[in-house]
Amino acid sequence: MQDLSGKHIVLGLTGGIACYKSAELCRLLIKAGATVQVVMTEAAAQFITPVTMQALSGRPVYTSQWDAREPNTMPHINLSREADAIVLAPCSADFAARLAQGRTDELLSLMCLARPMDRVPLLIAPAMNREMWAHPATQRNLQQVAADGATMLGVGSGWQACGETGDGRMLEPAQLLEDITAFFSPKVLAGQQVLVTAGPTFEALDPIRGITNHSSGKMGFAIARAAREAGAEVTLIAGPVHLPTPRGVRRIDVLSALEMLDAAQREAQHASVFVATAAVADWRPASHSEQKIKKDGSGHPPVLHFVENPDILATVAKSERARDGQLFCVGFAAESENLIAHAKAKRERKGIPLLVGNIGPLTFGQDDNSLLLVDADGVRELPRAPKLQLARELIAEVAARRSQGGL
Repeated sequence: MQDLSGKHIVLGLTGGIACYKSAELCRLLIKAGATVQVVMTEAAAQFITPVTMQALSGRPVYTSQWDAREPNTMPHINLSREADAIVLAPCSADFAARLAQGRTDELLSLMCLARPMDRVPLLIAPAMNREMWAHPATQRNLQQVAADGATMLGVGSGWQACGETGDGRMLEPAQLLEDITAFFSPKVLAGQQVLVTAGPTFEALDPIRGITNHSSGKMGFAIARAAREAGAEVTLIAGPVHLPTPRGVRRIDVLSALEMLDAAQREAQHASVFVATAAVADWRPASHSEQKIKKDGSGHPPVLHFVENPDILATVAKSERARDGQLFCVGFAAESENLIAHAKAKRERKGIPLLVGNIGPLTFGQDDNSLLLVDADGVRELPRAPKLQLARELIAEVAARRSQGGL
């Protein structure tokens, strides 16, 4: 999946131990389809060699304004004009001060100052000791750089190479890739609030056992990420899954269908799009044993009684905001047979404009899928692809349908 296909990224490295992460970031950017031109300060070369970055990027690394490879001796002009973005990762406290003051001590800072600001964005991933990060001068410098038009990618928190723990770590390469990809994504849902449910529910029989299903949550998490990339403010209600929260997404963890219903009804009051991908258990035990249900030696299994769980999607779709057209509802259907017939019936029964069918059948836990879009006009297939790619296509469909509906 080529998220950054056709993009030319200038990756700038400044002095800091986080340069070791820049090697992996370079690799990930190229894997995502970008070309990467590395520019390093003299201090950065103390932490990782230009030879390493050249091997990873497949392009000569620039470290000096006076590079003889540039016949006009203007690499700060030539390199910046070719870029779709300049990404500083890591950006040290010292380099942030240079940017804030407009200093041009070496090639990288000179290139940042000379870039065409209207078409070459500057993305900054700070990295420094926690005390340096918290210092008023650093915060003041970064605020000034942001006010001058740069995009801050934030910092992580945790153990630092100096032995201290706190804020100031450079984000992990995969996190930076996610942020850079989001930066370039069309903001078709800018200003919208999107609510997504994902994963299974767990209906407890006793303190140890319960009823659940094989849903991994991957499709729902991919949709949450795609919606965030599209500029939306995203809330993700997640059943019991072991997946990292997408960058910039607010997550609410729940266990049972009743907990998911409560969270969905509460959050839907502020949402403009609701995408129900969660595989909610249809039934739950009528009663819950306070102790583990044990065998009694009779050879007979215990008699269990069940009650039907509420239909979360149908409940939200019947809300006043959904009926008034303020909330666009999307449902998912996972069927083992007659998918089209069941999907059409489910869409009409729940009263929603769009239902997505998992063509499957073995989609749970997989990284790819194929989907059917079922609406009032018929059925259309999204061919098999990675789930994140399908999620982006689905979000584009939702945005287009909302726009056509005047929402």
